[in-house]
Amino acid sequence: MTTSQKSTRELYEHLLQVISSQRFLLKQSLGNEVPFFICPYPPSNHLEINKMRENLIKELQNKGIIILDVNLYKLCIDLLKERGTWGRLLQKETSLEKSRLKEMLINTLDSERYLIPQIARLMVEHNGYHVMFLSGVGEVYPYIRTHTILNNLQSTAQQQPTVLFFPGNYTHSPSAGTFLDLFGRLQDDQYYRAFNILDIDN
Repeated sequence: MTTSQKSTRELYEHLLQVISSQRFLLKQSLGNEVPFFICPYPPSNHLEINKMRENLIKELQNKGIIILDVNLYKLCIDLLKERGTWGRLLQKETSLEKSRLKEMLINTLDSERYLIPQIARLMVEHNGYHVMFLSGVGEVYPYIRTHTILNNLQSTAQQQPTVLFFPGNYTHSPSAGTFLDLFGRLQDDQYYRAFNILDIDN
């Protein structure tokens, strides 16, 4: 079943059953692949999906499954504030060219040097979590790219499953490879070592 064929309620029930299963939590049947899962959804349902994710976290935690919920947009703001650049960026935003602002954000929020260590710190602070949720990828585009996050996170987040909520399509082509299409329009031709969680059996 494709993303467009699943209602938000059906997606909720699917995620609840998959994520709460011992097979998923114990990372069974993954071979040697990292436990990364993409949850694609229609961008037009973004607000509805955010609310669904919050309710899902509560119900999973009622089942004793602790979720580390990381919103990349909020994480970036926290990182900018921590580095003392948030105020300056707000002041310069209206006067800077978009290309210059993008360059500044890319340098300040470099995934390998800053963002992934920040996620790693959250993982340590929330020791004992069972699954990590990543969201906010649409809000941080284009200064942070999804493939950069996933590639750099491989060496850090292998102990527990990670589910990335993605506003767009996650498609597989035998001839061309695997693609994440942000908003269903922006195709990134990088290879992703991640499973489509919609294809995972309950």
